[in-house]
Amino acid sequence: MLEHSPLDRTYAALADPTRRALLRQLRAGEARITDLARPHPMTFAGVSHHLGILEAAGLVHREVRGREHWLSLQEAALVAAGRWIEEQAGAWEARADALERHLARRRERP
Repeated sequence: MLEHSPLDRTYAALADPTRRALLRQLRAGEARITDLARPHPMTFAGVSHHLGILEAAGLVHREVRGREHWLSLQEAALVAAGRWIEEQAGAWEARADALERHLARRRERP
């Protein structure tokens, strides 16, 4: 069976627009599942499913207080995903710069 890294789970979770919307909601602070579910045109079970995926990816933390489930944003996974993108962008920028230098040298030749 294929093992997925934390980064794989993060990007898989971020691939869905509903999950990204839930994360945007949590930027304002912790919230109950019922409050998070309210603006979404789907069942409570559907929103709960999406939150479970975010939780498994380490993007949210769940705390049970009595009968209510509270969720909060866990920024560490987002920071790691952002760092990976920055690393890739840096590598591509270096390659683009090298290509630009190469093409400039070719234009200078008679």
